[in-house]
Amino acid sequence: MDNKIVDLIKAGKVGIIPTDTLYGLVGSALNKETVERIHHLKKRSEAKPFIILISSLEDLKLFNIQVSKKIKGLLERVWPNPVSVILPCPEDKFTYLHRGTKSLALRIPKDQKLLEILQQTGPLVAPSANPEGKPPAQTIEEAKNYFGGSIDFYVNGGKLSNQPSTLIKVKNNHIITLREGAFKSYQSLIS
Repeated sequence: MDNKIVDLIKAGKVGIIPTDTLYGLVGSALNKETVERIHHLKKRSEAKPFIILISSLEDLKLFNIQVSKKIKGLLERVWPNPVSVILPCPEDKFTYLHRGTKSLALRIPKDQKLLEILQQTGPLVAPSANPEGKPPAQTIEEAKNYFGGSIDFYVNGGKLSNQPSTLIKVKNNHIITLREGAFKSYQSLIS
């Protein structure tokens, strides 16, 4: 099944799969048309960027993201975990991802199967599987009720009722918590 998922994602398809937190509405982060389609499917505000799942710190180079030694050390301590970190990404060619914010929220998930998929597909946008303003789908059935046949593939991972990822921002080498989420013990890793 994983090879089929990889092939579909590489072909620009959009699917719903279990992530390390919730069901995610996923597609290639490097495919502008796929990202725009996911924005449309979620009925998401055009100004709101998505969290991007990556398989390693090396993937930061794909977005021309440069981090200091101190921030690299922080990222090595908090990843892989359900912690999404907002990092500066001033590149205009990634406006379709950062939506003018000049930053991207990235995460290395703590799920071996998902990491293996990411290693083959490259970075994935992975917002929660729900239209804007609705609760995240906890089952594939709920996801299908939201999106029906407008999604190219669904992967059932049972019931997922975790919290979304913790969201932190790095600004001037300081950490700002924007959303408390699934990973509570990150504070001890960054002090």
